[in-house]
Parts: sequence; structure tokens; C-alpha cells
Amino acid sequence: MYILLIEDDQQAAQCLMDGLVESGHQVDHAADGKTGLDKAMTYVHDILIVDRMLPGYDGLSIIQMLRNKECSTPALILSALGEVDDRIEGLRAGGDDYLAKPYAFDELLIRLEVLLRRRQSKVYEDVLKVGDLTLNLQTHDVNRAGQGIRLQPKELRLLEYLMRHADQLVSRSLLLEKVWGFQFDPVTSIVDTQISRLRKKIDKGFNTTLLHTIRGKGFMISES
Repeated sequence: MYILLIEDDQQAAQCLMDGLVESGHQVDHAADGKTGLDKAMTYVHDILIVDRMLPGYDGLSIIQMLRNKECSTPALILSALGEVDDRIEGLRAGGDDYLAKPYAFDELLIRLEVLLRRRQSKVYEDVLKVGDLTLNLQTHDVNRAGQGIRLQPKELRLLEYLMRHADQLVSRSLLLEKVWGFQFDPVTSIVDTQISRLRKKIDKGFNTTLLHTIRGKGFMISES
């Protein structure tokens, strides 16, 4: 598993990372809420482990913002707040599991395995398809007409958002918000640059163009 750990207590984070690495997992670490949110939005992870009390954005806010941006990566919440109401609040915020501190490391591992199995069991429900282009949301495999396509993490997020809204016009400002997390237009050509790179990968060499630019309005992925 590739795990993103968002934990501000350096000693606790290091102990947990050491255990996870020894158990055969890869771990990416963020020590505050803003960095954690940025990493979760920028890179593809199998599971998130999110401390509830964090500097910057708190853990529940991070998960809510990710869910609002259609990021479905499973999230395990860690917290010293372990009452029933606290757990309910965490799950309602979009968490997939909730583990109160202090906890047994073996129990945490089992919970992560359950979350991963649960995610993998949805693999056949989580394949986006537009024409002969498919995107597996669990394995992140992109395939067109039997040919595999390698995408960078941001290209993958951009393609996923467009495919989730196939046949719909998506504006630059909406992509800036949903894919890059900008709440304002920073006056940049980043969207057009990434669209150009993505188009070369999914359309070049194929008979049908799927990724369309609607001049002055935005972009659309569609068979027609």
C-alpha cells in the first residue's frame, strides 16, 4: 500500500511510519493539514491516515474538502477523541474508519487491510469509460483501444474529473478549483498546458478525438 500519513506529532508519526515500512508499505508524510491536503490532491495514494487535531486544516476538514473534490481515497481517522459522538462526527465527515488513540499497531494494520479490500472489491464498479478509453479508479490504469497509457498524477486527476463529467462542458475555472484546488483564477495557463499534454497521450495516433476544446468556454470529453 502507498499510504499518506497526516500527523503533526513527529515522534508518533516516525513510530507509525517505521512500523508501516517494516510491514511492507510505502509512506508519504505530511506534518500539517495544508501540506496533507496538497499531497492528497496532488498524488495518488491507496489510503489516508489522518490525525484529527492538526495545525492548519484539521483532519475532518481535510476529508470533507477531499470528498467535495470527488477524491474517494479511503481515510482512516486517528484521534484522542474516542467517544461515540466523536466517531460519528468523523464518519459523517467522510472518514471510512475511526481509530481512537492509544491504539494497538496490529489493529491499525488490520483496519488498513480491510479498507484496501473494500476498495478493491469495488474495482468493477469504478471503471470510467468514454468510447474506447477507460480509466480504472482503483488501479489507476488508463487504456485506449487495448493500449495502455501512462499518466502523471495531475494528468490522472484531470482525466478522471473530465470523464466523470463526460459530454458536459467543464470550464477552466472549475478545473482550477476541482483539480488544482484554486478558489480563484491565478491568471495562469496551467489548465491549457495540462490539457495539451493529456490530449497528446489519449488522442494522438487514434482515429477519433475524445478531448475537445470549446473555444472561450472550456473543455469536454466526448465521443462526438
